[in-house]
Amino acid sequence: MKSSLENKALNLFSYLFMALFSIFCIVPFILILSSSISDEKSVQLTGFALIPKQFSLFAYKVIFQDNAIFSAYKTTIIFTVAGTILCLIITSAMAYAISVKTFTHRNKIAFFVYFTMLFNGGLIPTYLLISKYLGLSDNILVYILPALVNPFNMFLLRNFFKQIPDSLAESAKIDGANDIYILFKIILPLAKPALATIGLFYGLGFWNEWFTATLFISDKDLYSLQYLIMKVLREVDFANQLNQMQGITLANYVVPTNTAKMATAVVTVGPIIFVYPFLQKYFVKGLVVGAVKG
Repeated sequence: MKSSLENKALNLFSYLFMALFSIFCIVPFILILSSSISDEKSVQLTGFALIPKQFSLFAYKVIFQDNAIFSAYKTTIIFTVAGTILCLIITSAMAYAISVKTFTHRNKIAFFVYFTMLFNGGLIPTYLLISKYLGLSDNILVYILPALVNPFNMFLLRNFFKQIPDSLAESAKIDGANDIYILFKIILPLAKPALATIGLFYGLGFWNEWFTATLFISDKDLYSLQYLIMKVLREVDFANQLNQMQGITLANYVVPTNTAKMATAVVTVGPIIFVYPFLQKYFVKGLVVGAVKG
């Protein structure tokens, strides 16, 4: 009886804690959404609120003022999806190669990749390599090719592959399977949780990319979403500073500086956040449950 009461109390405390934690996570999103559809003047006078005191979509009109935002969305979605798929393939191949104990040069390759985590060529050599020698300026591949392998993700996936029993690959080789077949038909199906996690890392990295566009992209049709949004915010800030220099009062005209920033957060975070529910089930699955019998 006493144990039952303790379990009920523990469950009640856990539910209350998770409910409060969920509220703390949801409230900032509600505040951002509410502020993005608020009037700039009311935000400047009374501050941010969970419920808009004066409804306005002017901030979204500033962001979606032309078709450039839709072109940026298309470009970002293309290199995010294509880049994530290619990164998973290349990273999985390298991680599998250096996880195979019979591969002679696996330690040398692992050190070569690890070395890039400590040292890099610097900004100027990187710019010269990509723009001059590879000729990737104003090319959508400039978002993908330099980021094909992330050393941290590769080592993370290698450690996961090491947990998969060697008997699976050995039995497949006895039946005549090669390493490519073993990787794609045996190892990767068992590595769905790790692939989902790493794929999410890659996807977020591509989705939030803006610095590459700053260096290598001058074609407006190839702007990434984050870079275009940054340009819009800079123009809004400049217009606000110009109005203040000219003495334009709040009663005459208000540039949506604060609300535009909130609308920007909604526009950029909104689409990618819907990916999480589809990947959530892989985070809670067992790694190699049922892989080896007997």
